[in-house]
Amino acid sequence: MSTLNTDIPAESAVLARPVKQFIVLLAMLQGLLLYLAELGQDLGWWPFSTVNGCVYWYTLVMSVPTVMLLSVRQLNERRFWWQTAAVATVFAILAAWAGWSASGDEGINADRVLLPFGLALAAALFVALPYLQTSLRHGRWNAHYPDLFELAWQNGLTLILMAVFIAICWLLLYLWGGLFKLIGIEFFADLFREEPFVYLATGLMAGLGILIGRTQHRPVQIARRVLFAIFTGLLPLLALIALMFVASLPFTGLEPLWNTHSAALILMNVVAVMVLFVNAVYQDGQGAMPYPHWLRRMVDAGILTLPVFAGLALYALMLRIGQYGWTQTRIAGMAVTVILSLHALGYAIAVLRPGAWLAGIRRVNVAVSLFAIVLAILFNSPLLDPHRISANSQIARLAAGQVESKAFDLGHLRFKSGRQGWLAVQALQKEAKASGDVEFEKRIVAILQRNHYYQNSEELAANALKEVAALREVIHLAAGSPAPAEDWWTYLMGYEGMTGCKQIDSDCVLLVRDFDRDGQADHLLCNVSDNSARLECQLFSHHAGNWRSEGQVSFWEHRNEDEDSLAEAVRRGEITLYQPRWPMIEIHDQRATVSSEHADAFKQVSP
Repeated sequence: MSTLNTDIPAESAVLARPVKQFIVLLAMLQGLLLYLAELGQDLGWWPFSTVNGCVYWYTLVMSVPTVMLLSVRQLNERRFWWQTAAVATVFAILAAWAGWSASGDEGINADRVLLPFGLALAAALFVALPYLQTSLRHGRWNAHYPDLFELAWQNGLTLILMAVFIAICWLLLYLWGGLFKLIGIEFFADLFREEPFVYLATGLMAGLGILIGRTQHRPVQIARRVLFAIFTGLLPLLALIALMFVASLPFTGLEPLWNTHSAALILMNVVAVMVLFVNAVYQDGQGAMPYPHWLRRMVDAGILTLPVFAGLALYALMLRIGQYGWTQTRIAGMAVTVILSLHALGYAIAVLRPGAWLAGIRRVNVAVSLFAIVLAILFNSPLLDPHRISANSQIARLAAGQVESKAFDLGHLRFKSGRQGWLAVQALQKEAKASGDVEFEKRIVAILQRNHYYQNSEELAANALKEVAALREVIHLAAGSPAPAEDWWTYLMGYEGMTGCKQIDSDCVLLVRDFDRDGQADHLLCNVSDNSARLECQLFSHHAGNWRSEGQVSFWEHRNEDEDSLAEAVRRGEITLYQPRWPMIEIHDQRATVSSEHADAFKQVSP
């Protein structure tokens, strides 16, 4: 086991009283500013009435005070204020681009742009923070690895401690309110639910939690030591698992791996966990080498398998991209995979190089962390904008004939790809009009008129087609189905349900069969549109001279890019009818069905 002394006191343990007060007050101010943003959105105040204003506000309020809370040492330290101003400037520039990308039209789903933006910036800030703190500690820019290692773990544990402290405080407040509510005093329970109190109190708790983490150094170090002991004990097991997996590949082949359809994610999780464990065991490299010689060699062998995992993950991801093009998710996955692959390759080289055990991973960690910061900034700028890359890739696939216009996912481009996707759909409309693709142009016009990916019932009813002739164009007969009854079209037009099949861009299939074997043709109408969360069908029958709805049938679509879908089966008319073997049983006006687990509980019948 490593004998590294993790109880070395840091200067953060002796913060002056004004600095401690500053930390608490700044955290409360952060909570107040967040409350002001929510209040401003409710009341329509500027700048909270615009997406750009909200993005600016939340980006700066969440990032700049956090950097200050975790890095402040002295209030009169000029370098601290310079670094704070630099962080604010960089984040303001990135926020400007994110705000532009998430706005432009009411239908753009801003969360699809802002959530990845927030996660990327949070990760970049966490990685960059130790460099800023080390600069303050030494009075100049440097990458002293022992300091970086100590501060990175200190920051992580401080944030965890802050979250635990906030949770405990709120549990006590709820207990306080509930206790007094028992004797008829509801003042405290009502107070603790007021939004101003929630924001200010949470800010106060966050400030106190960070202060505890930065001043009570020994408990944090004890927690760190416990974690390191756990990781040290589990690393050989993880190395053994990796070795066994790689050794099994020649016998199993790669086909079972690709059949999981999540190979890259699983493989990269193994690399990420191995990187975490290796760093926890190696620490800053100044202690005694852990493990006996033979066990250390097994760990080395496990580390040498990391490039195999990374290579397989990259291949799986590139295979998907080659088949279906770039999407925002695949771009993010590629960024993470490249970062972890650099770790994997660097760690393997560190094992092979002579000298102290794993001495090279310090340089690898510094280089890859700086690369990750730059990559996070580039992906949230015009240079490597994932929404632009994704939109261009999908349009290129359409132009190359790799995907048919009727199967092209306009909804994702219109609603989930930010302003770049919205502009791309408008460009497609001009191209469709110029090429004479009337059906594709109709779909584009319809998608541009909508404000949501999934329309609610009011929007569907308002946009429903008004003529039977138009309805016939969007409802197609399944293979093998006879023509529907003429009066059914009139009935469907007046029917209030199935509005999803009455849109100009609807894609619905009608199956005409005698489902109940009464000698009359029944009509099963299914919505197979891509914008439907599930396959929904409505069964209609002719009863006593009139049409009526018999009920809804739903099938959950397990969407898979490599397999046939429910929609295609419906188009081909491939349905099978089953009848329950056991009838419904009624006892004293209560009816119930028999829930049988046997395979013969249903009998197949001819349609």
